[in-house]
Amino acid sequence: MLKLRNEKDMTKRRVVVTGMGLVSCFGDDVDFFYNSLLEGKSGIKNISTFNTSNFPTKFAGEIENFDVGDFMHKKLARRADPFIRYAMVAGKKAVQMANIFEDSDLDRSRCGVIIGSGMGGMQSFSNGVQSNVELNYKKLTPFFVPMIISNMAGALLSIDLKFEGPNYSISTACATSSYSINAAVEQIQMGKADLMLTGGSEAAISPIGLAGFVQARALSQRNDQPQKASRPWDKARDGFVMGEGSGILVLEELSHALNRGANILAEINGGAINSDAFHMTEPKEDGSNVAKCIEIALKYSDISKDRINYINAHATSTLAGDLCEVRAFKKVFGDKIKNIKMNATKSMIGHTLGAAGGIEAITTIMAIRTKKLHPTINLENIEEEIGDLDPVANIYQNHNITGAISCSFGFGGHNSVLVFTPFEG
Repeated sequence: MLKLRNEKDMTKRRVVVTGMGLVSCFGDDVDFFYNSLLEGKSGIKNISTFNTSNFPTKFAGEIENFDVGDFMHKKLARRADPFIRYAMVAGKKAVQMANIFEDSDLDRSRCGVIIGSGMGGMQSFSNGVQSNVELNYKKLTPFFVPMIISNMAGALLSIDLKFEGPNYSISTACATSSYSINAAVEQIQMGKADLMLTGGSEAAISPIGLAGFVQARALSQRNDQPQKASRPWDKARDGFVMGEGSGILVLEELSHALNRGANILAEINGGAINSDAFHMTEPKEDGSNVAKCIEIALKYSDISKDRINYINAHATSTLAGDLCEVRAFKKVFGDKIKNIKMNATKSMIGHTLGAAGGIEAITTIMAIRTKKLHPTINLENIEEEIGDLDPVANIYQNHNITGAISCSFGFGGHNSVLVFTPFEG
């Protein structure tokens, strides 16, 4: 009979990262992706996959000419929504990095998958509705339902990898990946699993996706300079830039990873989630509930505030959101804020929505491993409220990270914080 650990013992069951995989506007190689960030490149350009002439925003961090390679059966790939294809490639690349193969000696009943999507199969849903309205229901693909539901990316990975442990999907808008990673950490800490594949995937750059965010008045309209459109903490920011992709981690209980000789990339000490309970789309102005989320994350990770010297911020380039987050950091760290550097990955790849927390977790781990922080680009006129926080403006910096947090927030008031440190045996 499975014996679960009590709350007192949970913190003793350490969780480490042994694999990472992603799909982004900079491709699907983790090293190339991070080097592109360090160089301050922008992956934002005019949308090429559909006609944007009638839209006030015409650009995004789009993935072009995506090929699943050998990571997915071609017939299934043709049927699958892009968010599923992205997750299949990112997930299998993460497993590959972790040196897990078909014949690996694993108890697969204790290997699980928690992969979410904020919006699910939007392109498949939109195409299906159009077929039903313009033709009739008989023209609808029998794969319509499986291709739109947000759990299917993780389900298909579980089927292919024969992971028989916990397997479910979380959808909390732009905090989806981070919520999923938090949940996966807890599965391992509670003794319900030894290995978890976790993160998120999103493919919302489509006519209906673009239209929805345009009508919400959330997007930048800097069409004359798309690569300068995503500009977190800059006074001239005018909204976020849509992105897409997937970011997935392999998490393992420490002794499980050591016993199979895995290469440990970093330790994930824990995290926290809470809610603003405030507004459908706007964050709480004073950042108070985000501050509480950070405090809880540090408490349950058993990491002191003094140890945190890097923040990968949510920082979407919206007028309200960017500064609410900064206010939260100041509430938590007080005068220690001068020792902390923060940056905004979205300044180069746009906002990948439900995939953001996964991609930014990978970014945080790469920062720990390389001891280099990518710049926040397009910072030309920094908001005074940033104060003593260093936003790594425009040029990368060398930085020996002792402790890091990665923050994600979503429509509906969903807050999530993850805590990472360099692995020490």
